[in-house]
Amino acid sequence: MATLETTQATGLELQIHAGGVAAIEFNLPDSKVNKLTGNILMALDSVLASLEGNEQIRGVMLTSGKPGNWIAGADIEEIRRIKTAEEGHQLAAKGQRILERLARLRVPTVAVINGSCLGGGLELALACRLRVATTSPRTMLGLPEVRLGIVPGFGGTQRLPRLIGLPGATDLILSGRSLDGRRAERMGLVDLACPPEVVWDQARTLLLQVAERGMRRVKTRRAACRGRGRWLLALPPMRSVWFRWVRHLTEKKTGGNYPAPMAALRALRASGGSLNRGLSLEAHLLGEMAVTDTSRNLVWLFFLNQAIKRNPGISESDVRPRAIRLAAVLGAGAMGGGISQVLSQSGARVRMRDIDPDALARGMGAASSVYRDLVRRKRLSLEEARHGLHRIGATLSYDGFRNCGLVVEAVVEDLGLKRRVLEEVSTKVPDDAIIASNTSSLSIDAIAEAVPSPERVAGWHFFNPVHRMPLVEVIRGRFTSPEAVATLVALTKKLGKIPLVVRDRPGFLVNRILTIYLMEGSRLFEQGAAIDWVDSALERFGMPMGPAALLDQIGIDVAAKVSEVLGQAFPHLQMNSDLMQRLVKGNRLGKKTGSGFYTYSRQGRRRLSKSVYSVLDSDGEGRPEASQIQDRLILPMVNEACRVLAEGIVPGPSDVDTGMIYGAGFPPFRGGLLRYADALGPREVVARLERLADIHGERYAPCAPLRERGQRGERFYAEP
Repeated sequence: MATLETTQATGLELQIHAGGVAAIEFNLPDSKVNKLTGNILMALDSVLASLEGNEQIRGVMLTSGKPGNWIAGADIEEIRRIKTAEEGHQLAAKGQRILERLARLRVPTVAVINGSCLGGGLELALACRLRVATTSPRTMLGLPEVRLGIVPGFGGTQRLPRLIGLPGATDLILSGRSLDGRRAERMGLVDLACPPEVVWDQARTLLLQVAERGMRRVKTRRAACRGRGRWLLALPPMRSVWFRWVRHLTEKKTGGNYPAPMAALRALRASGGSLNRGLSLEAHLLGEMAVTDTSRNLVWLFFLNQAIKRNPGISESDVRPRAIRLAAVLGAGAMGGGISQVLSQSGARVRMRDIDPDALARGMGAASSVYRDLVRRKRLSLEEARHGLHRIGATLSYDGFRNCGLVVEAVVEDLGLKRRVLEEVSTKVPDDAIIASNTSSLSIDAIAEAVPSPERVAGWHFFNPVHRMPLVEVIRGRFTSPEAVATLVALTKKLGKIPLVVRDRPGFLVNRILTIYLMEGSRLFEQGAAIDWVDSALERFGMPMGPAALLDQIGIDVAAKVSEVLGQAFPHLQMNSDLMQRLVKGNRLGKKTGSGFYTYSRQGRRRLSKSVYSVLDSDGEGRPEASQIQDRLILPMVNEACRVLAEGIVPGPSDVDTGMIYGAGFPPFRGGLLRYADALGPREVVARLERLADIHGERYAPCAPLRERGQRGERFYAEP
């Protein structure tokens, strides 16, 4: 493959090969991934200008010099720096102009996609006439902009529906989900998917075929998909009906709290008309969205996630995590089965032990059910799911434990039982095996007392359901070794979850704060507030569930046990309500028994249980203002978060917000519990808590650290 001419620019290299094929390689210096920075776009503009007048060029290939990455998207830092809507509009318009120049080249162009192709990267690929992607698992294509509170701004809302049809484009843009190469080929998003080893040759061959014969005479996957959804683009009445339906579903899903999906729908609707008018509207909408509070918070959350990925969880730089290839799980309940499943999916072999054969059968059934669901949703192939399930071995004995590098205890939340189980298993595993307890509230130091070499004991708290909840708390006791912490943090990331290292205190971080939300909701119910009214107020605030629905989901017996532990450890929380005990005595344990605050059908549909009001000794007619309900349940959590920070349970406010968003479902569009407090202002938070304390009792009184913040006007974050 002889090179006739080479031109280099910042992050770009242009090579003109024999046969008149020009190759533009993206390779951003000093970065692991390619991004469409302002400088890269200007360099691309210059390269395209040089190609426009070159009569020797028969086609152009766009490639990446970074293994496993094509272009990860626009530079999020540049989005964060946008100060006005007009500034955002101009930034999008500039990118659109350069990509339109690419789209109008007189010769065919092909994006050779080997790695992540997201956001602006996919918009660049859409401006090419052809797309060839690899079947590598690292190759993913998508437009995730709505997850940052913005819309695609470089032509994605206009070119994607023209390529694959309106239904498919709307789904990809509103969900922000990604497709692998094969699924992108089936949808018609790429013309060809092939193994990485041959992608260059296949792309070059396809490019030259199109250059010689024209697009219409070359058979590609896109041709097979042509016409899909086109009737929606062609018939205005059907198009209007369809958009009204999608708008209704989107409003229902977002609760009106996320403006970007609605803005994206406006841009998508314009895709049926002039491309220039559609691009102009798209750029305008990006500018509007980029300066919303929602986008600011979601972009902040993006950078927080990047920091979490880099954080090893320990300060000791000379400690390295161990690789875990064989793990054991003690207890085959809902948590044990779930932990076994995620471990096996990550590639580890798992021995799941229980003393009850029926429990083992249920645990294996739970893991199998998760794998079936992953296959149904096309997240795994049937073969991958079978291999994953076969990596789990159910046992009534300790056979095979001598080779385990990790043991995870997931038995009932009882200190005495956990101690006995760990004391026994510590003699069955290697002397240096890490022992992790999935306790949700009990002290790791107290549990570790039964184990020789307590430095190998740590907490590893998963949330239910294990396969869906992204957060895992890694609890470091007084004696826990840095190696144990580093290993659990690294393994948590390998499972695709978010690790949060916390100090050992009852309830740790999430349950300590979240239990206040549940208890305050229970008090409202006892005081006569309508259950569904309270839940609705919190859902409108953005919480995924109100307190009653969440108690039913967790299990009222589990919540009662946690509140008892926390009430003993922290008397100021005043967790002395006997409502949950009355519900437990009546076997109203929530969703798992089919009855709690709500009743549940076999399909999981819930209806308010009118009979629960007899347990409450209430008529359930109270309907306080939504803002009052929200303050009563949210602001005490801010108060307790201040105590958590003062005690050093976690290092800083971003750790609190990580835990509350990913472990408790605090609305991401608000940026987290403490960013929400900053939005109100420290003095306003203190004033509202003082008013609540005057009306409802001393438990609402601002703690000393929060009161001091209010007096100084000091926010939790230096930057808004």
